[in-house]
Amino acid sequence: MPIATPEVYNEMLDRAKAGKFAYPAINVTSSQTLHAALRGFAEAESDGIIQISTGGAEFLGGQHNKEMVIGATALAEFAHIVAAKYDITVALHTDHCPKDKLDGYVRPLLAISEERVKAGQNPLFQSHMWDGSAETLADNLAIGQELLERARAAKIILEVEITPTGGEEDGVSHEINDSLYTTVDDAIRTAEALGLGEKGRYLLAASFGNVHGVYKPGNVVLRPELLKELDEGVAAKFGKPSPFDFVFHGGSGSTAQEIATALENGVVKMNIDTDTQYAFTRPVADHMFKNYDGVLKVDGEVGSKKTYDPRTWGKLAEASMAARVTEACSNLRSTGTKIK
Repeated sequence: MPIATPEVYNEMLDRAKAGKFAYPAINVTSSQTLHAALRGFAEAESDGIIQISTGGAEFLGGQHNKEMVIGATALAEFAHIVAAKYDITVALHTDHCPKDKLDGYVRPLLAISEERVKAGQNPLFQSHMWDGSAETLADNLAIGQELLERARAAKIILEVEITPTGGEEDGVSHEINDSLYTTVDDAIRTAEALGLGEKGRYLLAASFGNVHGVYKPGNVVLRPELLKELDEGVAAKFGKPSPFDFVFHGGSGSTAQEIATALENGVVKMNIDTDTQYAFTRPVADHMFKNYDGVLKVDGEVGSKKTYDPRTWGKLAEASMAARVTEACSNLRSTGTKIK
């Protein structure tokens, strides 16, 4: 069962929360980065999450048409076939989708899964993200209610981002300032609108100073202890202990202690994109610099086919990215936790 069924995905998240570990959620943009992610999980003996952003889906759709739904659907169908050779379980997820792209991405993908479920099949994706962080909280939650109802009917888990994450992600950007911290009131309003499981399961991307992109440790003030305050504030009002399944966004450059604190406070999913992009590209750059006279036809020569063959440098890229995924599993304590 390499692609998680809805029941298994719920079990994965429950196990992560109970065991205080999280699944790396690896953004992919090609069949090769998909294999790198699957390989990394398999070598770590960890289950995991494969995700596709709007930009990644557009890229996967091909530069002739750049259709997000086609790109995401094609890779998901491909994943259902090739993941069978990996001895781990993964869930398929769509990453950040702002309001202006819902009709061109998440809603059509939900419709595909709705039809699959009606036909007695499992959904194509196991979860989708609604990024309403650029909207008012009221509008964000209103759209979240609509999407959660549809997701629940299609046996899909919804991820919501209720307050801004700094930096830029596929065209959605926020300044780095005090608005990057979710308040207890924000969390309570979320629970009131979306429920605490009775209206459908959702993952909560709360902000505790997170910033997308590249930054060095110390350049951003992360407060992962804030997640405990949010949980306790909502638990006190609604009487449900540890009510939220948290997602850690913008984690590049986080210290080991910040990650550990986040895990202790309910994070079950951590997005990994910037670091794996670099891991994939770094050996390619090394290969090109060291073999420039082979990959280029310099001074009228013919170059070296074995050197510029994409398979030559592509294998190096896959191995490097897979190693970074394995490292992420170790950092998030998911190593060796795969469902047997």
